[in-house]
Amino acid sequence: MTDQPPPAEYRIEDLAHISGTSVRTIRAYQDRGLLPKPERRGRANVYGDEHLERLRRTSDLLDRGYTLASIKELLEAWDTGRGLGGVLGLVAEIDGPWSDEEAARITRAELDAAFGGTPDEAALADAVELGVLERLPGSDDAFRVPSPQELAVAAELHSAGVPLTAISGHLRELRGQVEHIAARFLDFTTEYVFHPYLDHQPTEAEATEAADLVRRLRPLAQQTVDAELARAMRTLATRYIHHHLGGLSGRGVAGDEAEVGSALGSGFGSGLGSCSGSVPGHEEGADASPGTGTGATGSRTTDPGGDAALGADVGVITDIDAGTRTDSEPIMIALPADTVRAVRELVGHENAAAFITAAAQREVHARTMDELAARRTPPG
Repeated sequence: MTDQPPPAEYRIEDLAHISGTSVRTIRAYQDRGLLPKPERRGRANVYGDEHLERLRRTSDLLDRGYTLASIKELLEAWDTGRGLGGVLGLVAEIDGPWSDEEAARITRAELDAAFGGTPDEAALADAVELGVLERLPGSDDAFRVPSPQELAVAAELHSAGVPLTAISGHLRELRGQVEHIAARFLDFTTEYVFHPYLDHQPTEAEATEAADLVRRLRPLAQQTVDAELARAMRTLATRYIHHHLGGLSGRGVAGDEAEVGSALGSGFGSGLGSCSGSVPGHEEGADASPGTGTGATGSRTTDPGGDAALGADVGVITDIDAGTRTDSEPIMIALPADTVRAVRELVGHENAAAFITAAAQREVHARTMDELAARRTPPG
């Protein structure tokens, strides 16, 4: 039978060195009741492995964000036999990585090459401040990259012509918005899922159950944001491309979404003029008939009396915002081809412009009345 080795014994200086703390910290923990009293031998205090384990566990909980008061409660639960396995499992589940992405390492030369080959100290300082890069101890030319994907996005944007200062500014803005989304998701799940576990000191079984819930719900936040971001990008990108390319001449944008009617452009010009009282640069009360509206010009590549191909219809109206445009600078109004066809089938080709103008005016007037009604102060 093999003899068991004698238990380890440490002086306070040895315990501090092995545990990575200080003598002062050990004494402070003793005063707070976080550390059992040492064994007294003559004029010396002797510590054992239980003290070392307690110090390491306390340091670990501090690193996870626990206060000393909370740690004392947990350690007392541990001492009374309730165990910390479930609680520490919950802590580990929350504190663990929330992404499958693994950190990487990059040298200064590789970093400069990825961003055009010219060193930029201000941009480097920004990246370190934002946590995109982390300096490695004892190294001036190597960095830890917590998220290689994030760094790759920045490099791609820079290669596309975006200045580094703009990229860091955008990241700051984006980070604030994403943190708001994360906070809302935590509030939501706390209210409906985790509240029963957090209004008291959880038991071992409750902590284990809560850790399992965290494991199941952890990917939901990212999945939801990914889906909603994809939906929003598709919607807004489509709207942007129609807005910007719809102003091109003659052909407009390829496809049904870019087809415009010249008569519709003229009709909207007169409609906007009558809605606002007058179009800057034109007299109030000018001819507002379809096709000859105030501040509007129209062109058609086919016979205006016939059923022209929608792809050849082009309408131009003058922007009524005189603060940003001059009267001579036109913009284009693009309508979906299906909308144009439906209106023509409903009221006829010759009345399409007047119909859409009237519909736009009615919508503007309705919103104006709703806004005025909402501003009314109730009596008393």
